[in-house]
Amino acid sequence: MPSSSNSRYIPLSSVDPQEAPSNAASTDNPFSNPGVADLYRQVYEDAQYECRDYFDPELSWTAEEEARLVGRIDRRVCLWACIMFFALQMDRGNLVQALSDNMLDDLNLNTNGMNIIHSYSGLDLNEADYNVGNTLFLIAFTFAELPSQLISKRIGPDVWIPTLITLWSMVAMSQAGLRGIAGFYTTRILLGLFEGGFVPDIILWLSYFYTSRELPIRLRWIFLLEGMITLLIGLMSYFMMPASIVETKSWYRPNGWFTEQELGIAVNRILRDDPSKAITFSRLWNAAKDYDLWPLYLVGFLADIPVNPLGTYIPLILRNLGFSTPVGNTLERDPYLHPYRNNMAHLWTLPCLIALRFWSGAMTDAWGTYALVVVTLSYPATRAIVLGWISKNSNTVSTRSVSVTLYNIFVEAGYVYSNNVYREDDKPLYHRGNRNLIAINVLTIIVFLLIKVYYVHRNRHRDRVWAKMDAKDRSKLRD
Repeated sequence: MPSSSNSRYIPLSSVDPQEAPSNAASTDNPFSNPGVADLYRQVYEDAQYECRDYFDPELSWTAEEEARLVGRIDRRVCLWACIMFFALQMDRGNLVQALSDNMLDDLNLNTNGMNIIHSYSGLDLNEADYNVGNTLFLIAFTFAELPSQLISKRIGPDVWIPTLITLWSMVAMSQAGLRGIAGFYTTRILLGLFEGGFVPDIILWLSYFYTSRELPIRLRWIFLLEGMITLLIGLMSYFMMPASIVETKSWYRPNGWFTEQELGIAVNRILRDDPSKAITFSRLWNAAKDYDLWPLYLVGFLADIPVNPLGTYIPLILRNLGFSTPVGNTLERDPYLHPYRNNMAHLWTLPCLIALRFWSGAMTDAWGTYALVVVTLSYPATRAIVLGWISKNSNTVSTRSVSVTLYNIFVEAGYVYSNNVYREDDKPLYHRGNRNLIAINVLTIIVFLLIKVYYVHRNRHRDRVWAKMDAKDRSKLRD
């Protein structure tokens, strides 16, 4: 699907509708026209694009050379991105063990306030305090995403991302000494601010090394991995992250990663895939106005709500069903099987939610309820696919960086809602909460179907408009 008409830059491969884009051959070169090459050479110079010195419209390479290069980038770049994602997941996922071991009783909390990312001890908090802390975290997390990306572009992701990891690890460690509500709220806000910008920043950094077709696949790898020590990773990232693909040499890496030929390939394969690789801040607003991506932001808000409350409450559910702490910790470990990944996820979860609401044994039959919860949480997750959908439809780096950020903002907004579905006055059966989840599940299915219809209509309309344009009009649209 092409970008909306208010985007100034479009992929040059779409100049000829008969030409199919490829990421594996240097013959698919949008810069073969000298006028186009000169135009974008000036664009890269004006934007101070980091890799502009290696831009070479006449460079050629073989598919084998590119495959070797991509393999090296995978080992050097994608692997470390996976490890940095471990750091984020480590600090965002340590609640469940404490919940199953009487954390709520220890902190004098009820379920209105249990939805928090980190565990605490020694704090005299009531349910309102706890719930406010969680909401503050999510609001700060959401607020930080776009500003953090602008900072990353200004000072470089190789400096900003390690700084974020180091800062949030220090805040996480400081939680061991919390004694009052002010400190609790402060750490929640700081963690949200530091962690919120990580995902869009890391995706922007990966886009410096991968084409639009390669990036979604690498994101799927990353989303399958979780957990590692964060402070060490943050410090090591200062040494592991080059500022760009042409800046891998340093005092501790004197030979760099690539030969001169490989540098030429690395830069020009990216530019030929997306000539708009050099981001300028003036394009960000136009990217945000790309209304063809707005339906996917709505999906980001809705898609995970039907299962998030169960994922958060599974330790408490197991405890209320009579399982002991050791057994509960064993049973709740990794219930997310994710056997498939597709857009039919909500057809999977709908009958499970209906059973949780209307089955007479729900929340009372221990093993039956456990089996039902595990099946529900084994739903085929959609986030990686939707991110790939957004990445492919964004067309340019400037659009992609903003669209991924906006998508994550809507996802976090969905978490804010889902963290308040199960309430104290609704337990232990949570009939009202499960009824609301069923309604949202049905709404999400309808939204997915409408998005399909909308994109089919938009693509047909754009094909008709493009076919009627002459070369001059197409050139104006490109410029």
